[in-house]
Amino acid sequence: MKMIDRLRKFADMKDWISDRVFRLRGEGAFEVLAKVRKLEKAGKHVIHLEIGEPDFDTPERVKEKGIQAIREGHTYYVPSAGIDELREAVCVYLKRTRGVEVTPEEVVITPGAKPVIFLSFLLLLEEGDEVIYPNPGFPAYRSIIDFVGAKSVPLRLREENDFRVDIDELRALVTNKTKMIVLNSPNNPTGSVLHREDMEAIARLAQEEDLIVFTDEVYSEIIYDHEHVSILQFPGMKERTVFLDAFSKSFAMTGWRLGYAVLPKEWVPFLSLLATNSYSCTCTFTQMAGVEALLNADQEVKAMSAEFRRRRDFLVERMAQIEGLTFVKPQGAFYIFPNLSSFGLSSHEMAHYLLHEGGIAVLPGTAFGEFGEGYIRISFSNSLENLALAMDRMEAALKKLRRGGTE
Repeated sequence: MKMIDRLRKFADMKDWISDRVFRLRGEGAFEVLAKVRKLEKAGKHVIHLEIGEPDFDTPERVKEKGIQAIREGHTYYVPSAGIDELREAVCVYLKRTRGVEVTPEEVVITPGAKPVIFLSFLLLLEEGDEVIYPNPGFPAYRSIIDFVGAKSVPLRLREENDFRVDIDELRALVTNKTKMIVLNSPNNPTGSVLHREDMEAIARLAQEEDLIVFTDEVYSEIIYDHEHVSILQFPGMKERTVFLDAFSKSFAMTGWRLGYAVLPKEWVPFLSLLATNSYSCTCTFTQMAGVEALLNADQEVKAMSAEFRRRRDFLVERMAQIEGLTFVKPQGAFYIFPNLSSFGLSSHEMAHYLLHEGGIAVLPGTAFGEFGEGYIRISFSNSLENLALAMDRMEAALKKLRRGGTE
């Protein structure tokens, strides 16, 4: 039983839970992790390929800055929009990495990436507004669109198009009720990257149709064969874009809970007001560590990205040897999204089979939307040694499945 169904069954005992809560969706990663923990407790060895976080430690210089900030007494309330030092550092960072000029007045610091999604959608969407979002895609997009009462409109990312946005399909989804387009490049779960011509076409469409763009760029530092292109780089887009970035992936800071939004300065007071009424402010010493990350951790970021590239290259070579699956070479993030539909199992059944037969924890593609059916997501945020063992186990399990479950 899915988590939301269990919650609904429990809530039926008392008719106190609001209907809107049941529009929210859980995340498959956490449900799979709970199953894995039970198997490990029972003695089964499981290789974790379901976790969407870097297996690297936070850079030492960043940790030390956070510790120093605590010792210096940076443990009090600060403005809801964030401390000046970090808002200024964001401006420096975006100029260096994207060539985009922003001002501190256009930046809001948040406790992680999801508050930017949640608060921005609350801020900008009305009941009945249509929002086009990538599918397969990060599940929080659809969950929060539905929660606020807007209509989620999936834009299918297709394997034959390297999981990039098809501009003609995107244009065909736009109606007079469309208000926002959600972008995610590099993409979770497919590892796809939008090219400059893709972004240029999307920017042109957004301006022609007077649409808001929400761009999620949390994997921007983990990119391999193409440059990272931001929609903010195109003329006229700053005025209609909410930009999301965070520290979790690029700087291995998942537990620090630190992210930020860049948006038109006229919108900032309203987003800050939502922040004030939900979480007050973001942890002060975490923000001080964030300054260090943005300004001085470039070397560590590049080393981590290089290691992810090595793992990506290994998986691409090794998976090409496994009969019956197809895949697109990921261009960013640390995920690969193979198609295993030829084996006759649903995505959920395949993930269950690989866990119990092969001791490999992966996520079903449908954890990222209905167009993920037939796929699984593999995170290569694990050592090369474990990835090699996982591929050996996967190949053996799939051979057994093709032979009807017997060797």
